[in-house]
Amino acid sequence: MSSTGNGGKLCALGVAGVLAGTVLVGCGDGGDTKEETGASSAKTSAGAEEQGTRAVRSAYDRTAEEDTAKVELRVRTSAEGRSETANGQGVVDLEDGDSVMTLTAQGQRIEQRVIDQVLYQKMPAGKAPGGKPWIRIDLGKVADRQGAGDQGVSDPARSAAYAKAITNRDVTEKGTATINGVRTTHYRVAVDVSELPNGDTLRQQVGPTLPMDVWLDDEGRLRRQQLDMTVKAAPQSAERSSGTASSAPQKVTVRTVMDFTGFGTEVEAEKPPAGQVTDMTGKALEQGKRQS
Repeated sequence: MSSTGNGGKLCALGVAGVLAGTVLVGCGDGGDTKEETGASSAKTSAGAEEQGTRAVRSAYDRTAEEDTAKVELRVRTSAEGRSETANGQGVVDLEDGDSVMTLTAQGQRIEQRVIDQVLYQKMPAGKAPGGKPWIRIDLGKVADRQGAGDQGVSDPARSAAYAKAITNRDVTEKGTATINGVRTTHYRVAVDVSELPNGDTLRQQVGPTLPMDVWLDDEGRLRRQQLDMTVKAAPQSAERSSGTASSAPQKVTVRTVMDFTGFGTEVEAEKPPAGQVTDMTGKALEQGKRQS
């Protein structure tokens, strides 16, 4: 996922946002949501608040109990007045995070697999380094080096941490909406970043809270999850060396919407042949160090 110039950087960050959406954490705009904002959607009693908090906290477990699902992603990454979009669709194991996705960004199609916390991407023809069609990045090593960073947010093994970081004052019921033909209840949530794994490091990157929206069906399962992240990224080295860049970090906004359908769909995630793969873990670690 190397990048050249602002456009390439935005594309790479967009793909990273798609990757983050392949587990029980996502973000995005309202899409085709049609909110009903009648009196029933303005519940403010303590009982209603507690009920909403319990619903949001239990949604992760109730969704994971379905084992697998189809996932559709829409990601928009913005920085310095420019934006790029990426879309993805595929299937995901809701418990361990393995997935098979097809991503489209800047008119290019990328096949992606995540297996045992290792990312494999089949790049467009002529785009992969080393003359091989696939690249490989060990997400576990990248997360460890970065003190979890955004991978700590999207690690499915830690998704329950969101529930622990949510209190009654953090959850507001917003009404009902129909998501992909399914009736849902919409909740807006403010997640205390300091309560998440490696929260101190994450707080420096995204701020004290993460605004999150979830849409739960009548069985308490996630049908849509939304999270807007504004990430601080270091200025590009070329700009710094020329003296044209500010010392302040660049702010990159990533908005991703993730929809869940087709619970129980089989996930067949297989590693590409070793001879067709170039390991880019070292490059990813170097890039993370430059941006930290």
